[in-house]
Amino acid sequence: MANVSLVNLHKSFDRTEAVRGINLEIADNEFVVLVGPSGCGKSTTLRMIAGLEEITEGDIRIGGGLVNDVPPKDRNIAMVFQNYALYPHMTVFQNMSFGLRLRKYPKDEIQRLVGDAAEVLGITELLQRRPKQLSGGQRQRVAMGRAIVRNPQVFLFDEPLSNLDAKLRGQMRIEIKRVHQHLKTTTVYVTHDQVEAMTLADRVVVMNNGLIEQVGTPSELYHQPKTHFVAGFIGSPAMNFLNCKLVKDSGSLAVSVGDILKLQMPADRNTRYEPYLGRDLVLGIRPEHVHEKRAGNEVQTEVKVNFIEPLGMETMVYFTFNGVELCGRVSPEADPRPGQTAVLSFDAGKSHLIDPETNQVL
Repeated sequence: MANVSLVNLHKSFDRTEAVRGINLEIADNEFVVLVGPSGCGKSTTLRMIAGLEEITEGDIRIGGGLVNDVPPKDRNIAMVFQNYALYPHMTVFQNMSFGLRLRKYPKDEIQRLVGDAAEVLGITELLQRRPKQLSGGQRQRVAMGRAIVRNPQVFLFDEPLSNLDAKLRGQMRIEIKRVHQHLKTTTVYVTHDQVEAMTLADRVVVMNNGLIEQVGTPSELYHQPKTHFVAGFIGSPAMNFLNCKLVKDSGSLAVSVGDILKLQMPADRNTRYEPYLGRDLVLGIRPEHVHEKRAGNEVQTEVKVNFIEPLGMETMVYFTFNGVELCGRVSPEADPRPGQTAVLSFDAGKSHLIDPETNQVL
């Protein structure tokens, strides 16, 4: 097992800079997920770690050793691809043992390693089948098994679940987490799906436009985003954003949204927010903090419901407020109806203020 260090890492394609000088330390045994929109540089970063892309500038160290000029086969890493990359004419056993046979492992050692990996993944009964006889989830398990048998220092996953349906993705997330807990191998995982990132990772690296926006645990990214981008990218449905102004109201700090809504900010934020008094800011508040009227001091306002998404244990309510479409999360018992009005509460204590000039969360 090994740690992975990325130091001032750059990658350019002609005049396009795909990765723009990122620094990242991944600890031994850690499961780190790189997440971001298409084109953010996450897959390019993974491919540079694997040795499949040349580095334009910077250093990559695996287990303390510099690997900039080390070919992929000598980096002691294993990569699981989106398309499984299985040989169709080989059985599951032959696919899983292919790398071991190339390295001239003894037959009894190959049998043991493949058998152990198959048992961990629950595919022992599939060893004599060919890929065309397997489901998508089974093929992905075989691809993982081929990586496991090599006992690499680092596992690399490049969007491995994107070809699976929603139910299988959920099952495979659990499978990947279980395998990591069993093997404790350093893992770098790339996805555009924030649900995968939040459920799998010890730490999540949010990338945007070739840069790292924020690194943290799933809880830190969700509850303490540092930038406008992270606040809007993490969470489903996405965080609501409203233009506002920070004002004084009865001696306390409050945000004013047009002439419609005034939310008093928690007193423990006064020191942090006072320098921005009178400034135009952006209010961010998650849908679960916009909900049906409840007992308490939360600010309530009447809105017209545009449409709803019943999800069983909760209902998402979409409405237009100050010219912006927002989303709230209410109990099904509230029984919101499209075209009707509803009284919703805004929990100011769970909101965020963002400086539009720097895009930083205050």
